Amino acid sequence: MKLRNAAVLVALAVAAGAGAAWLTGVVTAPLQASLPARQCGPAMTDAAHPGMVWVQGGSFRFGADAAFPEEGPSSTATVEGFWMDQTEVTNAQFAEFVAATGYRTLAERGVRTGADPVSKVIAGSAVFQPRGDAEALRSNVNWWQFMPGANWRHPEGPGSSIEGRDQHPVVHVAFEDAEAYAKWKGHALPTEEQFEYAAQGGGRKNAAGAWAANTWQGQFPSHNTAVDGYANTAPVACFDANPHGLHDVIGNVWEWTRSPYFDRHDSTAATTHPQGFDPTQPDERDVAVLKGGSYLCSPDYCMRYRPEARIGQSRGLGTAHIGFRTIALR
Repeated sequence: MKLRNAAVLVALAVAAGAGAAWLTGVVTAPLQASLPARQCGPAMTDAAHPGMVWVQGGSFRFGADAAFPEEGPSSTATVEGFWMDQTEVTNAQFAEFVAATGYRTLAERGVRTGADPVSKVIAGSAVFQPRGDAEALRSNVNWWQFMPGANWRHPEGPGSSIEGRDQHPVVHVAFEDAEAYAKWKGHALPTEEQFEYAAQGGGRKNAAGAWAANTWQGQFPSHNTAVDGYANTAPVACFDANPHGLHDVIGNVWEWTRSPYFDRHDSTAATTHPQGFDPTQPDERDVAVLKGGSYLCSPDYCMRYRPEARIGQSRGLGTAHIGFRTIALR
């Protein structure tokens, strides 16, 4: 689901007082339903590339023509082989990076409240806070709120923590945060083509009809039945790997790619907007492709739990349902 740009979300919070009062009346899903009977955690991998699997290169059908307009037109694409993290980067892994470097995320440093260079900077991030009325379905502004104090350490805002969630995907990371981690590892973020190729064979359910990805069940955005065991993020690798040996490339959290976003694969907007452009976010000039869908994708709203699915996201705004994984070419 597409979010408004950072400045708009922050402005909404500021206009409402940027305090607890503007959350009055919202309903929140439990962090986690009772766990299904499954073992979480990836399998052992190559010693020289711990936590990664080799994705053999090849040609594939990139994009789709029969679903959402932004997924087309489809074409044949070829990717060279690459190593890819088996799972999304976890809170524990990101904490190791922060401890080693002293890095502070954009949400911790502060997001600017407007395009004006002298506009106020507020530390925080976008949090999913659904309202339980019919009006909520009309705009995603009704279920996303800019929460001062929300960041990767405090995913639901002040008073929340990642205690007990070491193996959950790190969230509230902006593009530059994900890129900083990748560079620290000597890796990179995947391109859209690399991610889509790696995600082939994944989906919401497997051939036997069992849940194969952490997505939304029930009526979005007011009621999540969490029949897959999770109402929020799940620990990584709780769901079966796809044919490439990768977990959660569909569902759990959207994932950053390093590809600029345009509303069609054949768009000519790159000539004037090399950093990406989304017509639904005309004030943004720095938009990247997100892939994979998230725990908020549902059959009655998002339906982005497919390899070809894609949305554009301002590189300057992390949220409660955006994470990432990295790749290495050797």
